Amino acid sequence: MAAKVFEGLGKLGLGLAVAGGVVNSALYNVDAGHRAVIFDRFRGVQDTVVGEGTHFLIPWVQKPIIFDCRSRPRNIPVITGSKDLQNVNITLRILFRPVTAQLPRIFTSIGEDYDERVLPSITTEILKSVVARFDAGELITYLPSGQSVLLQLPQ
Repeated sequence: MAAKVFEGLGKLGLGLAVAGGVVNSALYNVDAGHRAVIFDRFRGVQDTVVGEGTHFLIPWVQKPIIFDCRSRPRNIPVITGSKDLQNVNITLRILFRPVTAQLPRIFTSIGEDYDERVLPSITTEILKSVVARFDAGELITYLPSGQSVLLQLPQ
């Protein structure tokens, strides 16, 4: 009699463990300040962006790709020329974040490491075009060491 009770408890425990594993693989968390894009093995990247919280997905079919949507700093050193052809060594510090509605498009066209691929080239070109407007004396006068300047990037 006791053996049958333990055998029944063992089967129940095994069933609960399997069910718990399936439920656990069907849940994912999106932390505060992050957004998720769902990749479906059959339909590709879905156009919806998932907000913060705990969400369901189809295990082994869907995969969440989590993006950090908080403003993050990045320092980019650039050696460029001034208006009077002097070499200028300048570091640009930018704050960036992705547009959350565009995350599926960013993921499909650029990838998860969009900041490593896009930001250095864009910021280098913009900084070179701005620095080229001034000669070295004007840059020293207008930009003392450690002073920050706000440059608004075009949309």
